[in-house]
Amino acid sequence: MSADGFGSGPPPGARADWTIDQNWEAYSQAEHDVWITLYERQARLLPGRAADPFLKGLEALDLHRAGIPDFARINEELRRLTGWTVVAVPGLVPDDVFFDHLANRRFPAGQFIRKPDELDYLQEPDIFHDVYGHVPMLTDPTFADYMQAYGEGGRRALGLGRLHNLARLYWYTVEFGLLETQQGLRIYGAGIVSSFAESVFALDDPSPNRLGFDLERVMRTPYRIDDFQQVYFVIPSLQSLLDATLQDFGPIYSRMAAATDIPIEAVLPQDRVFTRGTQAYAQKGGRNAA
Repeated sequence: MSADGFGSGPPPGARADWTIDQNWEAYSQAEHDVWITLYERQARLLPGRAADPFLKGLEALDLHRAGIPDFARINEELRRLTGWTVVAVPGLVPDDVFFDHLANRRFPAGQFIRKPDELDYLQEPDIFHDVYGHVPMLTDPTFADYMQAYGEGGRRALGLGRLHNLARLYWYTVEFGLLETQQGLRIYGAGIVSSFAESVFALDDPSPNRLGFDLERVMRTPYRIDDFQQVYFVIPSLQSLLDATLQDFGPIYSRMAAATDIPIEAVLPQDRVFTRGTQAYAQKGGRNAA
C-alpha cells in the first residue's frame, strides 16, 4: 500500500499518520455481498493451494462472518497472536509512512471494496486484497517478524536510495511469494491468494518460471505490476525468509549499485529451477492480448 510522489501531507480527513476511521457501519449490504462472493470463491479454491500459515490465519481471524470484517474485532485476536493491528488508510500512502506503520506492527489497509463488475481485476488494492490477502499471514509469528523487519529496512533503503531494490523483495515475497512444502508448492503472497485467476496461474500454468529464492537475485529482478507474473520465487520456509532479511543490507546495496537488472524472464545457471516456464502468456501480450 505504499507509493511515492505524494505531496507534503495527508489528504483531508486523514490523521498525520494517514490513518482514517474504518467506519464499518457505513458499508452497504451490496458491499458486504461483494466480500462474501470473493471470500467464498477463494474458499473453494485455496485448500491444497494456499500455505498452511495462511489458511490457519483465515480460521483464527474468522474473516468470513457476514461480510467485510470490522477492524476493531479482528485486531483483538491479531494483537493477541503477534502484536499486529490493521489500520484503515484512504488508499496508497507515502513510502515513509508505510514503512513506519510496518516497523510498528501496523498494517495499512484500504477501506473501500471493489464493485461487483471488478471481481477479477482491480488496479488499486482494496480491502479484500489488503485484509483477506495480507492479514492472515500476520497471525504467524515468523512472518509477522519478517514484516516488521521489512518496515525497519524500508526506512534505511529510503535514505540510501535503494528503495527500488527493496520493493522487489516485498513484491516477490509478501505479494507474490510461493512456499516449498512436502506436499508441493503452496501460495502465500497476498496478490495471489486474493486473486481467483492468479491462484491457478501461479501454480498450474506452464508459462512462468518458478525459481528458488535468493535475496540478491530477487532484488535485481523487475516485476509485472499489471498482469500475471513471469517469475515466482519459492522460499523453503518462512524462517529462512526472515533470516535472509536480518542481515546488514549495507553491503548488498553497495553491490546493487554496481549490478545490472536481471531480465524478468531469465533463468540463470545458478538458479534453483522448480519450473522453467514457456513464457507463452507474456509473449502473447498477457491481458493486453487481442
